[in-house]
Amino acid sequence: DTSQGANASATCYSLIETAKANSLEPSAYIHHVLKHIADADTLEKLETLLPWNAELLALKKVAQCD
Repeated sequence: DTSQGANASATCYSLIETAKANSLEPSAYIHHVLKHIADADTLEKLETLLPWNAELLALKKVAQCD
């Protein structure tokens, strides 16, 4: 019920939707970001955590065959 809460929710929603738009499994992507964000002490390191980064290919959704 606060503007800070709304901003936090919007940030989380944006990360999840951007991960989906880049064909990443959202929970795996968030786990990856949380695991590596403490080491991201430069802008370049932060940019490597963005969903469209090629290093995140391991987090791509696997298509299931029926």
